[in-house]
Amino acid sequence: MRGVITLRDVLANLNLVLREYGALCVVRCLIASVCRQQTTFLEIALRRKGP
Repeated sequence: MRGVITLRDVLANLNLVLREYGALCVVRCLIASVCRQQTTFLEIALRRKGP
């Protein structure tokens, strides 16, 4: 298990992520995967919206 989010993972589970976490999470996941950030889905999905 790699744990790092990939574009393939995001696209394969796009509907699920959109339905459960919203469009903002999808956008963050796509940006992270395109920029090849070494991050996990949970780090993106559970990110707080401010201080």
